[in-house]
Amino acid sequence: MRTPSRTWWIIGGFVLASSCTLAAAHQLRAADPEAAAVPAEQSVPGHLSQEELGTLIRAMGIQVKLDERRFDFSFPATYNKEPWTLSMSAVLSENGNTVWVMAWLDQCPKTAAEVPRTALLRLLAKNDTLGNGKFFAYIPANTRFVLERVVSNENMTTARFREVLQDLGAAVVENYPYWSVANWTKPAQSRGNESMPQSRANTSEQPPSETQPTNGRGAGEPTSYRGSN
Repeated sequence: MRTPSRTWWIIGGFVLASSCTLAAAHQLRAADPEAAAVPAEQSVPGHLSQEELGTLIRAMGIQVKLDERRFDFSFPATYNKEPWTLSMSAVLSENGNTVWVMAWLDQCPKTAAEVPRTALLRLLAKNDTLGNGKFFAYIPANTRFVLERVVSNENMTTARFREVLQDLGAAVVENYPYWSVANWTKPAQSRGNESMPQSRANTSEQPPSETQPTNGRGAGEPTSYRGSN
């Protein structure tokens, strides 16, 4: 009868010792809470949840109205020493990676005759010069124009969010001649010289009071504002 050689005894002992070492390491890792995987949303500094976004806006001393997932509020802006009160909204994208901030502008006229093609082209061309993720958009559900800015949902503080609102507000006021529907029907000479409103309160339009949720939005877009705001 053959007996196991000394070599096989050595190999068997090494395998047994290795197994014990791995088992012990696994137990130590399970007992250490810091060794557990950190959720992705917690690994990004300043990553806001839905509730935290509302808390951050309120921390700025701003009254907020929650409409489903959209936060509506008023924000003051100044241009050429003229005070403005802008109606704005903020909402998280569906995947939570970005914050969409929008300023409500005029409502589109009901007839095509009241919408000059050149006015829309000028508005569209402005999107190439606004910068900082800002752009004009049109919401067909309620025929409203908006000026939007999309920012990454990281390192978000009250100071940074205030800068975002100030940047968006300044763009709204500076580009008044382009988005003002009343200005579209004026003669070209008068339209080219006008930079501020002449016979209207310095306010942007109020957001709608009702929402109509939409389906099929991309993960990088808000879930509730495009079909309702």
